[in-house]
Amino acid sequence: MDYKNVYVISTPVVNENLCILRDKNTDTMGVKCATRQITNVLLYEASKNLPQVEIEVETPLMKFKAKSIDKSLRVIISPILRAGLVFTDSASDMLPRAEIRHIGMYRDEKTLKPVWYYNKLPEKFENPKKTYVYLTDPMLATGNSLLETIRMYEGKGLNVSHIRCVCLIAAPEGIKNIKTYYPEIEIFTAAIDQGLNENGYILPGLGDAGDRIFNTVK
Repeated sequence: MDYKNVYVISTPVVNENLCILRDKNTDTMGVKCATRQITNVLLYEASKNLPQVEIEVETPLMKFKAKSIDKSLRVIISPILRAGLVFTDSASDMLPRAEIRHIGMYRDEKTLKPVWYYNKLPEKFENPKKTYVYLTDPMLATGNSLLETIRMYEGKGLNVSHIRCVCLIAAPEGIKNIKTYYPEIEIFTAAIDQGLNENGYILPGLGDAGDRIFNTVK
């Protein structure tokens, strides 16, 4: 399978926290902590596409020219509810000027298709060329939720090349689904797993991300 524009960020810290996440005995606090550790690394990598400008900075000793993120940009973090919420704190700390635009979808367990229930996007983007979006969803399984979200942003005139997907774990089926329609989309993940089971869950995966993050495991 062609994994062009798919970036697996593998470091000792990421790998250790992945093991913590996958362990069925890790409690909710441990899951959240490990998720944040991985999220920080993934978002640092994904945000490297933000344009920079040169500004003047005055230190206690002198003035000098330095690079900084262009403040005229519109930066959007779009967590796909509910599991995607776990990315929000890290994203807000890293990009404090970013807008948080929630996307509400749940998966129909029979069809595995996404069902919309919440959309916090603006009616239109005034300057699409200056707008950058990071879609956050812990598990890229079938890819249907992310695919629908990308289509929604594109339908509002956003440049697809300015959209990046950030996921803890991805399945080959989900990557293929997105790449079939949007080969230029860049995906950042900590691991590409074996595939999906008959219920659409990633193997070996980590179980239901939302349940483990929010302590609603039955």
